[in-house]
Amino acid sequence: MTRLRILGLLAFLTAPGRKQGRAEKLITLSKALSIAFVCVTAIVSPAQTFTTLLSFNGTNGAYPYVMSLVQGTDGNLYGTTYQGGTGANCTLYGGCGTVFKITTTGTLTTLYNFCSQPDCADGFQPAAGLVLATNGNFYGTTYQGGTGCAYENCGTVFEITPEGKLTTLHSFEPPDGANPVAGLVQAANGSFYGTTEYGSPDLCNDEAYCGTIYKITRKGNLKRLNFFLGTDGALPVAGLLQATNGKFYGTTEYGGANGEGTVFDVTAAGKLTTLYSFAGYQTGDGSEPNASLVQAIDGNFYGTTYNGGTDNFGTVFEITPGGTPIILHSFDYYSGDGAWPYAGLVQATDGNFYGTAAGGGTNGGYGTIFEITAGGTLTTLHSFDYTDGDDITGGLVQATNGTFYGTSYYGGANNYGTVFSLSVGLGPFVETNPTSGKVGSKVTILGNNLSGATAVSFNGTAATFKASSTFITTKVPTGATTGAVTVTTPSGTLTSNVQFIVP
Repeated sequence: MTRLRILGLLAFLTAPGRKQGRAEKLITLSKALSIAFVCVTAIVSPAQTFTTLLSFNGTNGAYPYVMSLVQGTDGNLYGTTYQGGTGANCTLYGGCGTVFKITTTGTLTTLYNFCSQPDCADGFQPAAGLVLATNGNFYGTTYQGGTGCAYENCGTVFEITPEGKLTTLHSFEPPDGANPVAGLVQAANGSFYGTTEYGSPDLCNDEAYCGTIYKITRKGNLKRLNFFLGTDGALPVAGLLQATNGKFYGTTEYGGANGEGTVFDVTAAGKLTTLYSFAGYQTGDGSEPNASLVQAIDGNFYGTTYNGGTDNFGTVFEITPGGTPIILHSFDYYSGDGAWPYAGLVQATDGNFYGTAAGGGTNGGYGTIFEITAGGTLTTLHSFDYTDGDDITGGLVQATNGTFYGTSYYGGANNYGTVFSLSVGLGPFVETNPTSGKVGSKVTILGNNLSGATAVSFNGTAATFKASSTFITTKVPTGATTGAVTVTTPSGTLTSNVQFIVP
């Protein structure tokens, strides 16, 4: 039984006000002992401001799962909750999930309640977050529901506008896939790519041999590109990343040469290559890489494993495009640096990586936020204490104001999870959507206080533009080359967080 199904059962058993958080973790007896050690070995950064922005109450959502928030063109943050909401046809205890919008100060608006259609044809239980597409709308997946797999509820792909109008683009049914845990990535060609946890043809009676990779257009035309067989990976629960070389990179939770999970690449045509097979904690290696990868400015990929490492509490790793790995850090629950990192990393504007651990920390084992350098030096930035969150399964997003935002699965005032922010003193920047494009292609630049912008340039080449407060529309100018995008405003010049690639 995978963690997603287990958490579904735990959510059923969890009641508001339950003070122990995820009591089913097999760490309850060790928490008191761990607190005696953490004050000696944990490194805590003093320059930070942590704020709990919102505690979910069930009606407005519950249990945001493996999703990272995403910033929209209006400057607000958008996300999903795995349960909660008020879907009219939902019979699931705890609710069928929501899509929500939240301001950077914590005002939440529920945009959509899943299972609002008969028989949950619109899907339910969205596990992953959303992706902001180049048309300004959001795209995502639901783990269950839809019109396919009538007896198994195989999940959907959907589009939703910033105002909350939802369109179901596809209902999964093997052999194209089943039960997507992961969200989507929009590729340079405009289509979306993703994975499903199950759904391999003729092999779904054995969960260890399931999982697919697919492509879907904005109109909903889906094509299965490949499926996993166990030896090349199994149960891909993480989303894909399109690298600068055009290939997609991802991980599988299990399978591979040692059964502990893999890192792979796949071409747009579906040719899959297993780059690395994890070996587990017995060798000091990681196991169960559940999260998406991030490609850093050095060209290598960085990620996390849920288990493994020298203490079997998970790792942070680096891997080259050719498949050479380096274990940068092994988590140790008893040292207070965190345990079981379920989400991936984000490389911030200071060049360092930021992430979350589902458990561990110095306040009873409810999870942490950490910073880690490319050289492997890890600093614990925040330890959760249940009142501000518990079981931090989602990742972070750095908004264009420089602050990080994230969610917790449990904890908060009602034990339905929280939304939080963490400022470490990083300044504002701009973000391009997409991050690559040919001369003449449309680009949206996200930011703050942009209405007075006087200049936009692509690596020094000026571009014409139209500005509003939270975004700029422009086109890649003739003569532009790969490099940073800059926006000149009355308060200073803002630089993009990543280089814009001009083919």
